[in-house]
Amino acid sequence: MNRIRIGLLADTHLSGPDAQFRARAAACFAGIDLILHAGDLTDLGVLAAFAGKEVHAVHGNMCGPAACQALPRRKTIRAGRWTIGLIHRVGRSYDFEEQLLDEFPEADCIVYGHTHRPVCHRLGATLLINPGSFSGTGRYGAPGTYAILEAGEQLVGRLHEVDRA
Repeated sequence: MNRIRIGLLADTHLSGPDAQFRARAAACFAGIDLILHAGDLTDLGVLAAFAGKEVHAVHGNMCGPAACQALPRRKTIRAGRWTIGLIHRVGRSYDFEEQLLDEFPEADCIVYGHTHRPVCHRLGATLLINPGSFSGTGRYGAPGTYAILEAGEQLVGRLHEVDRA
């Protein structure tokens, strides 16, 4: 089975892809086959930084009207034999992981955002990944984070910090 490398990010909170964002995205997602953005990109222009790659995105609670109209609230993506759910958040709290399973009962992996807290673990048989905030918009000067999901014989997710150099 071919291995698919998937770049995961969320909560970029940008009005457009500035040069710094483009450089960091290019470095973090070099050699990636597919990009999944789990919402709060804020503006659709952010996705232009991934030109030439297959990109899937959902809107988040901080997205502008154009992004909310153009992007779905939730999306299901196939990567090889795996089913991946993509969503920003469920409900209004920050503690909604178990509700994700109700949103995507068929998913092997669910990618979400909103909390700005990077997470990669299993809940039952489902792999849950929150790549955190790519732009480092968390508290106390937290670094930006993202994740790489490898879909081959198994689903393996890994969290990474964005190099600020």
